[in-house]
Amino acid sequence: MTEQLEKLNRLPLRDDLRGLTPYGAPQLEVPILLNVNENTHGLPREVQDAITASVQQAVSGLNRYPDREFTELRERLSAYLGHGLGIENIWAGNGSNEVLQQVLQAFGGPSRTAMSFPPTYSMYPLLSSGTGTRYITGERAADFTLSADSAAEQVRAAAPNIVFLCTPNNPTGTALGLDVVDAVYEAGAASNAIVIVDEAYAEFSHAGTPSALELLPGRERLIVSRTMSKAFALAGARLGYLAAAPEIADALRLVRLPYHLSAVTQATANAALAHSDALLANVEDIKAQRDRIVTELTAMGLQPAPSDANFVFFGGVADPARIWQGLLEAGVLIRDVGIPGHLRVTAGTEAETTAFLASLRALLAS
Repeated sequence: MTEQLEKLNRLPLRDDLRGLTPYGAPQLEVPILLNVNENTHGLPREVQDAITASVQQAVSGLNRYPDREFTELRERLSAYLGHGLGIENIWAGNGSNEVLQQVLQAFGGPSRTAMSFPPTYSMYPLLSSGTGTRYITGERAADFTLSADSAAEQVRAAAPNIVFLCTPNNPTGTALGLDVVDAVYEAGAASNAIVIVDEAYAEFSHAGTPSALELLPGRERLIVSRTMSKAFALAGARLGYLAAAPEIADALRLVRLPYHLSAVTQATANAALAHSDALLANVEDIKAQRDRIVTELTAMGLQPAPSDANFVFFGGVADPARIWQGLLEAGVLIRDVGIPGHLRVTAGTEAETTAFLASLRALLAS
């Protein structure tokens, strides 16, 4: 036991938090970082200038509390999402993780359960434990897919209070059909379950892939969460949001901290949304690099999963630890997600993708 762990265990920590490991990935100093699904394209100069001007204006009023209802931001987000959504349907927080945490604070807690289908986003169990919500797991097929019938049957059997559906799924990159979302929603009726569809990577989906936003009308227990960290290249700004029935936002007002979105955060997000076309211009390039990775990994004899995200999850790796280390030594950091025989890589710029593919090809041949 390390000295740090000994000190932690001497504190009166909640029993359900003992032994847990904080979320995170190794952030090593290497030239090419492709391990945490960031948008590796920098902000266009025009967007940088717009954000700087917007923040400069906000700075003059930092002696006052920000708009606690972040009205302009909700107006811009509803316009961006479309689907007939209005300001009353939108909620936002400091990253989508805070939004999900607020949902768990409002609808989870002691004696309640949250359910998801691993392998999926590893923050779901951590957010659950942090709110005293029991986390239960369902199962996917051997190829990591999830069918409507299987998901619905598992939800009916478990009767959870909250269900997380990640689409495109992290770490596999696979998208769910709307039939899965609808089936889970109907199966959750008996337990009055909140169904959260986490669409953090939605903008990278292939053309024609539907969004669960289409299912929101008439479904008051359905939530669709998004983020500006990925497609908008604003991971450092920390802005996540959701769309749902107006009463969902009312419920989250009961648990949010006062003035939880700073004036600087609101100014940054508003300026970015005003220039969404410039920010999203890189999305098509990222998608092209993702598809290039899938094609070339297949040619190398590996088994990449179909991806609707800005990353590729691939199997058929005989020695993932050796490949991961070899790539690191070549200056490329990817993610070992702990699934035997598999690794995950973010689709970066063309140059970053080329460096990854060349290094991987050399390692497989050695």
